[in-house]
Amino acid sequence: MLILFFIVVIDLIGFGIIIPLLPFYGEFFHANPTTVGLLMATYSLGQFIAAPFWGNLSDRIGRKPVLLFSMIGSVLGYLLMGFAESLWLLFASRAIGGFMAGNISAAFAYIADVTTAENRAKGMGLIGAAFGLGFIIGPAIGGLLAGNDPATANYHYPAFAAAGLSFLAVIGTLFFLKESLSEEHRAKLASGPKKSRLHAFRQCLNNPALRQALLISFLATFAFAGLEATFAMWSRRQFGWGPEQNGYLFAFIGLISALIQGGLVGRLSRRFGEARLIVQGAAALSIGIALITISDTLPLLVLAMSIATYGFSIISPALNSLISLKTDAANQGSIMGATRSVTTMARVTGPAWAGYLFATLGMNWPYYAGALVMAAVCIMAIISLNGVFSDKS
Repeated sequence: MLILFFIVVIDLIGFGIIIPLLPFYGEFFHANPTTVGLLMATYSLGQFIAAPFWGNLSDRIGRKPVLLFSMIGSVLGYLLMGFAESLWLLFASRAIGGFMAGNISAAFAYIADVTTAENRAKGMGLIGAAFGLGFIIGPAIGGLLAGNDPATANYHYPAFAAAGLSFLAVIGTLFFLKESLSEEHRAKLASGPKKSRLHAFRQCLNNPALRQALLISFLATFAFAGLEATFAMWSRRQFGWGPEQNGYLFAFIGLISALIQGGLVGRLSRRFGEARLIVQGAAALSIGIALITISDTLPLLVLAMSIATYGFSIISPALNSLISLKTDAANQGSIMGATRSVTTMARVTGPAWAGYLFATLGMNWPYYAGALVMAAVCIMAIISLNGVFSDKS
């Protein structure tokens, strides 16, 4: 599990390099906020299309080959981004990268293979911590390579750096990672009927707990993805920031996420249970997003982003753990693939919706709306505590 952690960290550092730069990169090619939202959504659209395929394939041929194939695709996507000379090439690079991003669903399935029910939340939190570390180191590197002025920023070097890191992750997977899925289990799945995306979704929808967890996953990711997609544009207008300043703030957010998901979430899960963590995370995310709208000083902004990050860092592994615990061992890969499809569709619609609100109603409107969505999620989760999320269900 530790080897997988380091491999995912390396790959996600490359991913983190791009995140705070992409809105500025889009505006460099004269994209408006609505188009920037669509640009941010393109990666997730490709991931939405491919996630069930990768999850199902990992059940059949193993987790390691899927991790290898998808990371090689990430290298190609970043290289195209580095050579992009127009907005449509930038869109194409994100579409390719998204379609080949089967590594995360395979990583979650890998964790499910090697953990027990008792330490599942801790294992899921480990992948969350890898995300956090990727967002500590990656944005800082990206910001330094790009510079602090959006008008003169170098957007090519960060993309090439991301490609190099993903290639290192390919090497690490090839030579150091052991397969987690036994040959007997792969043979059993390969000889059985092929599971379609619709089959996995039907399995989720027929289970009340899975159905509710997927809805909450969608809404939480929808709100947070809208924040991520528009924040660089918001900070440029509110504080005059460029890629470098955003990179440092995203690195700070990543540090908080890594500390919470890598060390805190396991203890909190044992004390409160996944369902109560979901309530807590939804409430914190709603409060944090709302505070962004009144942040006119750096300390207040840091507080707002810290609260929002705490909320999302708690709710994500708790939901993944709950979904995994409600799923039988033979279907972990396909259900995790379906789960990733739900959250990646939220990362398609969330940025597109937030970009539209930013462009038409004003820069604070994505956060007004996101806070209201998470308040509704908090109410839904409270109702579910004694219902479908209870141990008796």
